[in-house]
Amino acid sequence: MKIFAKIRFYYGASIITLIAAGIMVPLMLIFRKDTNKILHKYNALIIKFMGAKIITTGKRDNSADVFVMNHQGIIDIVAMEAAELTDMRWVAKRQLFDTPWFGFLLKLPNMINVDRADKAGLIKLLRDAKETKDGEIHRTMAIFPEGTRSNKQELRPFKNGTKIIAEKLELTIQPIIITNSKNLLNEHIRESYRADVYIKYCDTFKVDRSDKEWYSNLEKSMQEEIDKELKNNGRYR
Repeated sequence: MKIFAKIRFYYGASIITLIAAGIMVPLMLIFRKDTNKILHKYNALIIKFMGAKIITTGKRDNSADVFVMNHQGIIDIVAMEAAELTDMRWVAKRQLFDTPWFGFLLKLPNMINVDRADKAGLIKLLRDAKETKDGEIHRTMAIFPEGTRSNKQELRPFKNGTKIIAEKLELTIQPIIITNSKNLLNEHIRESYRADVYIKYCDTFKVDRSDKEWYSNLEKSMQEEIDKELKNNGRYR
């Protein structure tokens, strides 16, 4: 059983590499104005070729300023792009922008890079977030507040960057819970199983600066939703 899971993993990783680097990047270099449609269409193709489906509950609020999600691996991003045509502006660490070839997937759609080692990184993040919110073309930021992927059921402590920009700009947030993506492609143990990805859209809310507990309450509520998915449906995050 494990050997087939390993084979499936490398098959899935190859599909992502071939479609992302071999198709998506060249198309985005040619059709600069259509990067959003390209991301949506070909990420959906990745999910299809991996033999999976995306099952959603709730409704994605494309008017939200930012989607806040839990993070397990690359499939979270693939699934979010594939599930619906939304012009998302992902927030990612600067090092990813510098990776050969794949960095174009972030640079060409003008995603937001954050240098965690630079003290001025937060100022840049705030400026980019304001530009995204107030720009002529509305884009919804997409953030993993844990800061990195996790192989555990419990959320990692949320980083402060999301809290600061949300309060400064009084952002509207939609929390999103993603489960079962790790079954489809587990980068920690390099295994893959036949699985569908579940996305749950939670209620949108506007950040109230006077509520000093809103960020910790957001983390708690997202953990509760994650735990419900496990208890009621047997799906790990």
